[in-house]
Amino acid sequence: MNKRPARTRVLVVDDSASVRQTMKAILEEDPELEVIGTAADPFAAARIIQTEVPDVITLDVEMPRMDGITFLRKLMSQCPVPVVMCSSLTEQGSETLLQALEAGAVDVILKPRLGVADHLSEARATICEVVKGAARARVTARKPVPPRMRPEQKLTADAVLPPPSGRAMSRTTEMVVCIGASTGGTEALREVLEALPANSPGIVVVQHMPERFTRAFASRLNSLCEVSVKEAEQGDTVMRGHVLIAPGGKHTLLERQGARYLVSVRDGPLVSRHKPSVDVLFRSAARCAGSNAVGVIMTGMGDDGARGLLEMKEAGARTFAQDEASSVVFGMPKEAIARGAADRVLGLDSIAGEILRATAR
Repeated sequence: MNKRPARTRVLVVDDSASVRQTMKAILEEDPELEVIGTAADPFAAARIIQTEVPDVITLDVEMPRMDGITFLRKLMSQCPVPVVMCSSLTEQGSETLLQALEAGAVDVILKPRLGVADHLSEARATICEVVKGAARARVTARKPVPPRMRPEQKLTADAVLPPPSGRAMSRTTEMVVCIGASTGGTEALREVLEALPANSPGIVVVQHMPERFTRAFASRLNSLCEVSVKEAEQGDTVMRGHVLIAPGGKHTLLERQGARYLVSVRDGPLVSRHKPSVDVLFRSAARCAGSNAVGVIMTGMGDDGARGLLEMKEAGARTFAQDEASSVVFGMPKEAIARGAADRVLGLDSIAGEILRATAR
């Protein structure tokens, strides 16, 4: 008799009883997840952890007696467990969550909006996927059983992209770099972008993050890097020395207008269970930039971006994948490598240099 794979054990920490109940219901709909307990504050969570250490903790930011960031820092120093921060949709919350990522949280999610059926349906897939990805993050020696793909419908980038024109773009004087990342990507992207000089080629980034958090993320990177970083807006030109971060909750495509590249930001369905989707960006780059592009796929769970990176390579672009040793979750790069989509597999500390070499004229 085949033994049933162990489920990922989750502890939900939130001061709202209704949110705890909703999160528990969402997570337990997934057969790969098990909620071992819920807690209204960090002190109650600590008591549960003393009895059973979960595989993943979902953690609220604002709570009584001790805030989520303080608890996260104590947890990371005493009993490292993959933590997914859960917050309301506020600008202040976005800034706090970036602090949480710096403190060791592996990902962030929005609290489910109670009573909004359409939102709950989309949030359910995102929350479960993020939690399962966090369980595989490299913050503990324990390695949970890799999750199976969920049986729900999985759309491809064709749901968002216009039909291909069939015309490949020739090289121009400028090149464009497209980067995709997910779990663990916020800090990995910071390391790559901080290593780039102010005159670097134009870059477009898809990092799987909820809406509004990407604006705070871009602002933080802008304060740390020599290149200018901002959240992408409809019609923004991709320029040398500038990095555009795809906004959460929207897809970002690369387009060509005459001799320049620009981005199109648009709504649409989840693609590879994400919005923004790396595949949408990469496949649009393959179609409009061809050999003028460089594609980089970095740490993250799942396979978003693998197909798109292969299309970029087939269109003449240079393509790179982050290696397993430096990835928080070796999912997206692994899938791309398996498809033969990556020209080279690189450690995190080598990516910036290879981008510059690949775009040098």
